[in-house]
Amino acid sequence: MAKHRILAASKKNIARAALGTSVLATVLGGTAVANAEATTAPVKTATAAVTANHPDNAQKPAGKKSEETKVSVTAQQVLDLARSQVGTSENSAGGGTPYQKWYAASQRAAETIDRDGGNRAAYLNAPWCAMFVSWVGEHSGARPAIGWDAYTVTYAKWFEKNDRWGTKVQPGAVVFFSWSGSKDLDDINHVGFVVKDNGDGTISTVEGNTGNGKVEERVRPKSQVVGYGYPQYAA
Repeated sequence: MAKHRILAASKKNIARAALGTSVLATVLGGTAVANAEATTAPVKTATAAVTANHPDNAQKPAGKKSEETKVSVTAQQVLDLARSQVGTSENSAGGGTPYQKWYAASQRAAETIDRDGGNRAAYLNAPWCAMFVSWVGEHSGARPAIGWDAYTVTYAKWFEKNDRWGTKVQPGAVVFFSWSGSKDLDDINHVGFVVKDNGDGTISTVEGNTGNGKVEERVRPKSQVVGYGYPQYAA
């Protein structure tokens, strides 16, 4: 996972900064090193009750609305697109990927800037694992189910809020990691897609901003998994 030098703010709203410390830092000064990636909650573009069975068999309370909705895209289609990006690499400044460029120009960037401060240019060289997941969602047609953001902690909390969060491995799930082994959503460092459960205590994944700043297929121990977000894919 690539690390990037960034600017860090001293104001208390840094704790909720999209990009972990990137966007606010660019604006407010100081220095820090970014840990992996950032992500957050998708835009409220689709409001629908969740009708599919939750992978952990949790039931959504009657009358509760969701910001996430089922799509006509399958998990395999999403994984095929994610895997087609393997080998894409950042430049020496930690930027230059299509995922950062797309996100910086997106409606969601405007919303996360409004929420966290900063500017669009800050996304261009910022940690991008969550932007990769968001890009795959957008370009596969699954964004209403996958969401989009650049801060992993808030991204995970969006799945939790919509009762699409759990601890069972499922192909196509969005997997959130903490390198410390913490199971606290606030300690999330990184995000990717699950390809499969290997049956030996590990999972196979596709991730952006991993290795030396590339899209790669990885094998990860389940001990580093905080949990999974479950998009409502087509059967």
